[in-house]
This record gives sequence, structure tokens and C-alpha cells, in this order.
Amino acid sequence: MDFRPLTGHYVEEAMISPDDPRASEVALFSGGLDSLSWAATRSRADDSRPLLLVMFREIGLLRLQQRVYKAVEQLDGARPVLLLPMSQTPAGDGSGSRLETSSRTRGLLYAAGAIRAATAHGVGTVHILENGQLALKPPLTPARSAACSTRSVHPRTLASLSALVTAVSDTESAVQVVNPLAQLTKGEVCKAGRDAGLAPSDLESTLSCGKPPTRRSGGPPIANCGVCFPCLVRRSGLLHANGIDGTRYEALPWADGLPLDRGADWRALQRWLLGRYTFTDLLTDTPLPPDTDPAVAFDLIRRGREELARLLQIADATEAADAA
Repeated sequence: MDFRPLTGHYVEEAMISPDDPRASEVALFSGGLDSLSWAATRSRADDSRPLLLVMFREIGLLRLQQRVYKAVEQLDGARPVLLLPMSQTPAGDGSGSRLETSSRTRGLLYAAGAIRAATAHGVGTVHILENGQLALKPPLTPARSAACSTRSVHPRTLASLSALVTAVSDTESAVQVVNPLAQLTKGEVCKAGRDAGLAPSDLESTLSCGKPPTRRSGGPPIANCGVCFPCLVRRSGLLHANGIDGTRYEALPWADGLPLDRGADWRALQRWLLGRYTFTDLLTDTPLPPDTDPAVAFDLIRRGREELARLLQIADATEAADAA
């Protein structure tokens, strides 16, 4: 990856005026299940200083993100909560150079924006939220191993990012980037949100899709496609926490007539769940940081597989009902 100077700036500034309250905690807020559950939990912390949520506006889904944020605002929290919306796209620098238009650098952009906000508030830690199941993201097929699949919140990625921030920092205490949900499955994260006071409908109103409407061609404006791997994990997490999942999806992964390409993740997940997952599989994928206990990571994946296996039961039951 190459970097070049950019004289433009983001539309919203993360800097604060001397009269603004200083936050004691900074976290990314996407409008997804993980960030909502964490925000709800931390909004009830016994702290008089604000919780600052840094939100990068998802094109075409800003209303959804704002609605999810209001679910946090409406909780009977013990502390104030602030929202800092930021743009996903940097302004042009006037040079005519082509800017990055893909989503490949999104993870780094989001983290950098939150680090900038934390620095302005004097906060030493940025929370980037991703359930440990998707952070580790064990490959469903050999073609998705290591860097062949997104690992933007993998423990190794965050450890490397924190090391980079430390290396370029001109202060003695550089901002560290951590994932406080790293040891929880999707279902456990959803349960934590329920324990914090969120209703099932609050959880169901979130965006978890890896291919939301702006990244799908010709699809209806439904936030969650229902068939990508993040949506499958979402389904299993909500079923674990609520017993049902009332989310409106674009499609069922096991529906008859689903186009072949759209069922690829479901077929891969079926094969992965019906096969064995071993300690060797964990160790031969993306390396874990030295301070990560592989036994803890392996148990996390085991629990995640148990949650996902419920989808196989639902698919089998649906098929049996259709046959009858």
C-alpha cells in the first residue's frame, strides 16, 4: 500500500472546542449489532463523562444508523452519549489525482478517524467492535484463508495497528486500539445487548450485511441481504439471544430458486459445519498475536459453530415442511 499527502480534509472535524465536554471513552459505531450492543452496555456505565461514538455514514443508510443510535439514547443510561458523524470519503486535494473508491481501505480509515477523535479528547483507547467469531473469521473454504478474506478486526491486525500508532506517535502515551468483544460470539454479544436494556426490535433494526443495498446491483432497498456470511452469523446470533429473528431480509439462504452465486456462502457454511474444525486449522490460518491464548480462541470458534448449527436445523425443518 502506498500513501501520499492529501491537502483536503474530511467534511466533519473531529477537533473539539475548549468548552466541549471531554469524553472518557471512544468507540466506533457502525449501526450494526456489535457496536449497538457495546454502546448500550457502556451507556449505562457509572461515569459522569460522555461516551463518544464515532460513526462513519453509510451511504444511503444514514437514517438506519441514526435510528439505531436513538435506541442507545432512549436507554436509561447513567452517562451522556455523544455521536460524532464522519464522512467515508476524503475531500479532493485539487491535484486531480484519483482517490481510492473501493472499500478496501475502509477499516483503516475508520480506525484512523476514531484515533483522531480519541486524541482530541485525551482518551488513550479506541474500541473497535466486532464479535470474536467474525474477528477471527475462520475460513469456510481454503480459498478464504489468511489474507484471502477480510481480517480488518483480527487480533493480529489490531495489534499491528496499535504498534504502528505507537511508532508514529510524538507523545509518550499513544492511543491503543482494542476489541472488547474479542472473546464473545455473535449470540453472546446480542445477549449482552438485551441485558443492557435493548429490545429484540432494537437489535433487529441494525445493519450487519457485508453487501448492503449500495453495494448490490438491482436489489431492493433492504438493509440486510440475508445470504452473505455476516448475515448468516447475524441470523444465528439473534436466534441465540431472542429465540427468533424478525429481521426483514432480502432473501432466505436456503430458499429454492436462489441464484447459484447468492447461495455460495450458505453452501460453504454447510460444508464447514458438517466437517471438523481442529486446533491445527486455527493455528495455520492468520497468526495470532503472542498475547492471545489459542485455546481461548479455539473455544470461541466452537461456541460460534454451535450457534451457527441452528441454521442447519431450521433449513432442514423448512425442507421437511415443504416436502410435506
